[in-house]
Amino acid sequence: MDEQPAKKLKRYQFPLDISQDPLSAVAEELGHEICVFMSSSASTGPTGLPSSNEEEPDDFYDLTPEDYYRLMGNKIGAQSEMLKTRKIREAEAAARRARYTKAVVRVRFPDNYILEANFKPSEKIQDLVDLLLKVIARPDIPFYLYTTPPKERLKDTSKDFYTASFVPGANVYFSYDLPNDSQLNSEETKAGPYLREEIRSLNGLVPIPKQSASVIPEPVPASAPTIMPSVDPNPRPAAKKPTKPKWLKL
Repeated sequence: MDEQPAKKLKRYQFPLDISQDPLSAVAEELGHEICVFMSSSASTGPTGLPSSNEEEPDDFYDLTPEDYYRLMGNKIGAQSEMLKTRKIREAEAAARRARYTKAVVRVRFPDNYILEANFKPSEKIQDLVDLLLKVIARPDIPFYLYTTPPKERLKDTSKDFYTASFVPGANVYFSYDLPNDSQLNSEETKAGPYLREEIRSLNGLVPIPKQSASVIPEPVPASAPTIMPSVDPNPRPAAKKPTKPKWLKL
């Protein structure tokens, strides 16, 4: 997310007619399905947990039987993992990876807007950066992404989403990367907006489910009528073959 000369940045053009299905139209242009919504920071902190200044009671930190068995289970599981061969571990990792087909990444901006985008697990974090350059209002300002807690800056953008533990989903935070003495490092810049107006207008919209084509069952061909043999209402007894008596000798 290094700073780039402004002359190299091109204004991304969105389709003019997005009245029918805006999300589908934008997704076709961006190459990724997105959703936009807002979150309230008044009741929750950056981790999504309610903020509170009250201290926990002393018994909160006591080790319960459930905690003990959970810790012992984790220890036994780690020991059994060490005993597995390399091939078994690689096969299990490949099986786990094959179960996931999508990575849902939510980028949270300081003005409480959230951009949700769908990626393939094999795509790179750089693909997320490229997507953001198309949708943010100030692509000329350098920025960086980080996760929390603890706060960890995403420096290696060559990692795929699976390797970065972003599968099946992850929360990422957006921040401008400006020095303190920069003229752009002002309260007006920090207030936003961070997303382009066209993207903010998608706030609250949900994707329209694709209607599957109705399957018309093929007509079953009429089977040929079965011809039943005619039955004589008055059957005659079959003629008996004449037999020669044993005592008759010719």
